[in-house]
Amino acid sequence: MDRWIIFSCAGLRALAISLSSIILTLYLSSLDFPPGQIAVVISLGLAGCALGTLLASFCADHFGRQRTVALVGLLMALGGVVLAFVHQHMMIYLAAFIGMLNGMGRDRGMGLTVEQAIIPQITDDKNRTQTFAWYNVSMDVCNAAGALLAFLPAFLRSHWFVSTPVSYQWTWGLYSLLSLAAAVLALGLSPAVEAKTTSPVGYLSPESKGKVFRFAALSSLDSLGGGFLTNALISFWFFKRFGVDESFLAPLFFFARIANSFSHLAAAWLAKRIGLINTMVFTHLPSSLLLMTVPFMPTLWIASVLFIIRECLVEMDVPTRQSYIVAIVKEGERTVAAGITNLTRSTAWAVSPMIAAPLMGSLTLSAPLFIGPALKVTYDICLYYSFRHIKPPEELKK
Repeated sequence: MDRWIIFSCAGLRALAISLSSIILTLYLSSLDFPPGQIAVVISLGLAGCALGTLLASFCADHFGRQRTVALVGLLMALGGVVLAFVHQHMMIYLAAFIGMLNGMGRDRGMGLTVEQAIIPQITDDKNRTQTFAWYNVSMDVCNAAGALLAFLPAFLRSHWFVSTPVSYQWTWGLYSLLSLAAAVLALGLSPAVEAKTTSPVGYLSPESKGKVFRFAALSSLDSLGGGFLTNALISFWFFKRFGVDESFLAPLFFFARIANSFSHLAAAWLAKRIGLINTMVFTHLPSSLLLMTVPFMPTLWIASVLFIIRECLVEMDVPTRQSYIVAIVKEGERTVAAGITNLTRSTAWAVSPMIAAPLMGSLTLSAPLFIGPALKVTYDICLYYSFRHIKPPEELKK
């Protein structure tokens, strides 16, 4: 039962996050936010995710994993209510930070950290990566549905003839309801999800510390590149380059998330045959190179098809990475290890949009689609040479 509750909580958050990430830049544009201030909102939201991840890393096992997962949904719901009804810039900045508004379009924050530590307790080494794959499938299927929900503002304006502000109020209200549902559902988790052993706050053994910090540092490089490629910024790129709105962006990101969900299961299958690190690197590299070609495409449809093909590969490192980091540390260190890795990723994501948005205005609209993949390629090469000899338990048994 706990497994299905975790999958459902993650799925509900994914619905909300996917929805918000697509409409965010368009909503802020309707409030006359310039690109620089839009970037501030995105970065503040990701900074809130980073702070939440930090707190979860060091305190969740002591505060309670169940309560931590519930708190994530509650804070997200609160942020959505403020966005729906308050239009002052400072209040939106505050709501983005406290509500951990995630412009990435994928849940990589506080809730993920805790759930990532729980999953190894409800499976064995042999099936750990497969369980992480299904966990990510549940999120990406809901990400896909959330992308379709992003069509709601345009639907309300065209069929119910409501004003633009009202259409966004309804949509942010839906975001808050989904987040609140995740919080309520988390209250059904059993005591079995709690930490079996609680080490001192933030403790890692000397053996684990070097591996975790090195892995986290490399992950931050990957996320620095990913921060240039948030759903919010990619939506903005399609919006500015081809003049499309939610009616096109919603189905585009729906198919992108469906592609992601199938790739997670393929990653688990591939990892059993070539190993976790090899799966991470040799699927991630081509996805980055492919994305660099998108700005050169002459039409919307060609650019969209290439983007979808890229999405078939880009997420194959996610369940493998999550499985790998909790497998190479001791049981009592999993929350800290997952948290430090996710924290460095969230922090890097928070920085990138602040750089990307000005470059889109002053250098070229496509700057993020070159810089982001270049950083990711560098990460893949460094990851392979740093970790190819460090095996998880199931690979040592072969």
